[in-house]
Amino acid sequence: MNYHIEQQMNLSQKLEILADAAKYDVACTSSGVDRKNSGKGIGNCITPGICHSFSADGRCISLLKILFTNECIFDCRYCINRRSNDVPRASFTPQEVCDLTIEFYRRNYIEGLFLSSGILGSPDMTMDLLYQTLYKLRTEYHFQGYIHVKAIPGADPELIARTGYLADRMSVNLELPTAEGLNALAPQKKRPKLLAPIRQVRQMRMQNKNELALYRHAPKFVPAGQSTQMIIGATGESDWQIMKVAEHMYKKYEMKRVFYSAFLRVNDDSLLPVLPGGPPLLREHRLYQADWLLRYYGFGTDELLSEEKPDFNLLLDPKCDWALRHLEQFPIEVMRADYHTLLRVPGIGYRAASRIVKARRLGTLDYANLKKMGVVLKRAIFFITCGGKQMYPVKLEEDYILRNILDGKERLRPGAGEQPVYEQLSLFDDPRFSV
Repeated sequence: MNYHIEQQMNLSQKLEILADAAKYDVACTSSGVDRKNSGKGIGNCITPGICHSFSADGRCISLLKILFTNECIFDCRYCINRRSNDVPRASFTPQEVCDLTIEFYRRNYIEGLFLSSGILGSPDMTMDLLYQTLYKLRTEYHFQGYIHVKAIPGADPELIARTGYLADRMSVNLELPTAEGLNALAPQKKRPKLLAPIRQVRQMRMQNKNELALYRHAPKFVPAGQSTQMIIGATGESDWQIMKVAEHMYKKYEMKRVFYSAFLRVNDDSLLPVLPGGPPLLREHRLYQADWLLRYYGFGTDELLSEEKPDFNLLLDPKCDWALRHLEQFPIEVMRADYHTLLRVPGIGYRAASRIVKARRLGTLDYANLKKMGVVLKRAIFFITCGGKQMYPVKLEEDYILRNILDGKERLRPGAGEQPVYEQLSLFDDPRFSV
């Protein structure tokens, strides 16, 4: 028999529990919204500003990332906050979240709020509490900073709509890539119910764009768009299946970001896989690289993977792997190739491609120029010519290129041993600030 023992907690104790419980939700990123302070409130919001990372100028920028509650009516096998787990439980009140957000902001600890939640009582009850919290922040405290909030599947669409007019970004976690995986590890959750609020947010954003076109001062609905998250490695989906889901989310639902979270075995459950090597962090990294190719480089999932080759090569980034399988398209002459063709060259990013297209209008380029423009020559030299010449003689052969790329891999950190050590990034991990 399970006993539920309640005890009074102060705000600091609640914060310790609910901030720690929120660390498994990675679906937060830069805001994508510009909003200046009106002069009547506190805070503002800038497009590149809110994330758990470092900005281009080296600033560490962060937000208050908490769960409203870690109470939950569901018993998902992979979740630390599952109903059957014996863990300390806590819940904030809307007033407590407002107090924390404002006091942390005034102390310059944060630039915004990321608010997720377990399901307390029912989806409607939880969504209503989140709405009350945002309403108080926006209207009583006049907080104009960035707010990212979860839309609770199964909640009244009207509550989600009201909350969306107060938030900058909303997200709904898909949890697992396929309905089969969800049915195995979280049978109380159904795929259609998870997709319903995602579909609602997309439809309301489209309507809101039309309203803003007619009325410039109309309230904005989720102006920074929506994101989602999938757990990777808990079920047997291939990389091809995962990327097909992500591609569908981008195309059909205009998703801003799809996040991939390497599976952590936080519960002892017979249906959960035992991964001897720990969380599949390198696989997660390859999925993020492929996601970048989908969003910015014009690739499709079926170009990178197929049912016959369903998983990424862990030794190579997806772009290099694609290029080695399509050597008939190389070498590419950088003085003539169009922008989209340049994007397909390993070692040439979208910024470098844009610089090349602009610079060659003014004169000829050489390899020294390409390096200054940001081209990673240790990869690109196998796939390009400049002015009809190679940087130095190389063979356009898969084994030769693969051997040279792998030999030129980045140096390991001191103490990492002979094999690379992959770790999940934390708030303060950044190579520019390593000692």
